[in-house]
Amino acid sequence: MTDGMRMSRPAGDIGTPKRTREIIARYGFTFRKALGQNFLVDANVLRKIVDAAELGPSKGALEIGPGIGALTEQLAMAAGKVAAIELDRRLIPILEELFAPCANVEIVHGDALKLDLKQLIAERFAGLERVSVVANLPYYVTTPILMKLLEDRLPLEHIVVMVQKEVAERMTAPPGGKEYGSLSVAVRYFAEPEVVCTVPRTVFVPPPNVDSAVVRLTLRARPPVDVTDEAMFFRVVHAAFAQRRKTLANNLTALLGKERRQEAAALPASCGIDPGRRGETLSLEEFAALANKLAEHPA
Repeated sequence: MTDGMRMSRPAGDIGTPKRTREIIARYGFTFRKALGQNFLVDANVLRKIVDAAELGPSKGALEIGPGIGALTEQLAMAAGKVAAIELDRRLIPILEELFAPCANVEIVHGDALKLDLKQLIAERFAGLERVSVVANLPYYVTTPILMKLLEDRLPLEHIVVMVQKEVAERMTAPPGGKEYGSLSVAVRYFAEPEVVCTVPRTVFVPPPNVDSAVVRLTLRARPPVDVTDEAMFFRVVHAAFAQRRKTLANNLTALLGKERRQEAAALPASCGIDPGRRGETLSLEEFAALANKLAEHPA
């Protein structure tokens, strides 16, 4: 990919309040609240998102929910190839027209939750060294999309996403706090998370009801703990947080059944864990120890 091809872009910065409103008016676009459409109009935030992805001519960017393309435009100048997945059919002709000058941008109409992303990455980014997901995610499907990206074990370098600030806090929370939960454990199992920046609601059109944050996940080559049965590991994690006020022994009883109450109470102790602790205090290593012990006698 030549620098000239990579640097092609629509005329005028899309990610500004004026340009965004011009595009909306030109195409007669109306926002659908059900699709979580809030367009980012802050150049500094856009730059921080792109910088966090560590892109280059030999790397690709998979975007989910491009809207009218404010982030797409910046990605097109930073990456060798951009594939942007948009669910709203009304936005497809707008994006295709705006990005017609950009040979390295491909617009894909579809639902990211239903598409075979592994196949899409293999087909659309063939020949590139690494691929990252870079997106301002629709907040109503943030967690399902994140879990799909992680659980499908896609060949990704980074996942850099704008999410609701509260979700960012849960994604990056260490053990012991109220934000720490099953999402925190899952994220740390698959990746190393960090908050890039916080983003006020005022830099969106229309402004959402919550503040946001940009989070970067650096995908791990392998999980930081050895787990015998991954499905069992996540069953234990979800059970431990099912009733946050209950002890680990009580939540494990709910998982195993009342007939195995004594086993549920003894299981943590057999791993050197106080059964009176709550799930929010357990580390990944402790969850792994419980799951591995339980996997020895799953029935």
